Amino acid sequence: MSLAIASNRHRRKIVLGALTVLLHLLVLDWFGSQLGKPREAPARREAPPLEAQLLRAPEPRPATPPQPAPAPRVALEPPPLPQLPPEPVELAQSEPDSPAAGTEGEGTGTPDAGPAPAGTDAAGQGGAAIAAADVQSFQAGAQAQAQQAAEPAAKPEAKPDAKPVPEPRRYKVDLPPAADIKLDVARTDANGTRWSGDALLSWTLTPSSYKIRVEAGITVVFAHVNLLTVTSEGTVGDEGFMPALMTEKRRGRSMTATHFNRKDGKLSFSASEATYPLVWGTQDKASLPLQLTAIARGDPQQLSGNIDILVGEDRDASVFSFVVLGQEQIDTKMGKIATWHLARPPKPGSYNSRLDLWLAPDYGWMPVQIRNLEASGAVTTQTVNNIVMKNSGS
Repeated sequence: MSLAIASNRHRRKIVLGALTVLLHLLVLDWFGSQLGKPREAPARREAPPLEAQLLRAPEPRPATPPQPAPAPRVALEPPPLPQLPPEPVELAQSEPDSPAAGTEGEGTGTPDAGPAPAGTDAAGQGGAAIAAADVQSFQAGAQAQAQQAAEPAAKPEAKPDAKPVPEPRRYKVDLPPAADIKLDVARTDANGTRWSGDALLSWTLTPSSYKIRVEAGITVVFAHVNLLTVTSEGTVGDEGFMPALMTEKRRGRSMTATHFNRKDGKLSFSASEATYPLVWGTQDKASLPLQLTAIARGDPQQLSGNIDILVGEDRDASVFSFVVLGQEQIDTKMGKIATWHLARPPKPGSYNSRLDLWLAPDYGWMPVQIRNLEASGAVTTQTVNNIVMKNSGS
């Protein structure tokens, strides 16, 4: 039994061995047949045929001429004035028996004297008495001009040694619109005492008339004391402001009135017996700053040379001669303001005080600072802190 099983196993091994050999021979034969064959290249895509299209060339456009560069905008500014250095001012000392002394300085250094109104002498009584020769010459020029206009053919021959009669300048004017100008007041008396307060320059206009009001006061402890009220009213025309009546009331004093009688052509005063003929452009001390504003608004070029204006005050009159010192920037509560600086230096025989005004082109040439320097050395400065425009006639 065991011999038969062993024989079967032996046969199976022989058969498996023969099959293994046969499979190896077949595999070797297949590899041998593949070794000599070249590899086939992958199929390539055929490129599509090229297509060409003829495009029309664009028609040439006409050349565009170059556009000129726009001109730069230039900001319009008022024509500059020559920068003139201020001349040194020698203040004349008034003597008790001198006719030029007048009543200047009365009440100076006391609260009753107070700050001066806009555009007038800080002394309170309007400066020194008028120099008769200056006013007569000013009036003679006006009369001569009127006579030449009325009788152009009849001109008497002038003597070779005769001095020409000066003619008052006539100005083109543009009245400033109605407004309230509020100012801070700082005053230093001759003895060094200092005062502070406020002032108001207010005016209204209609097509034919005007009203101006000036108020000034000081602050004492925590109280405000009104020291001065000046009013001016009249008509408006080619001359600018044409006063008819000015009143002045100071604390502790009686009211005074100055009359501009245009029908009779006479200037008179309630506080004195003085009378003067009216000439073209005569002002009072309340309307004077605004008249200078109107002249600047009419044509800034008119602010050249001497600007001579006859001014009626509370008891007398005098010719105020202004000159332009140059252009300045001043510091205010409204910021820095560009101005033109005008000054009326002391004039021996007429007035011993100095008056300076600063007009602002950016604010319609309105007066934004006013300073009075008295012969005694006291100084009052009024500086704008606000400008309020209002409707005419209000």
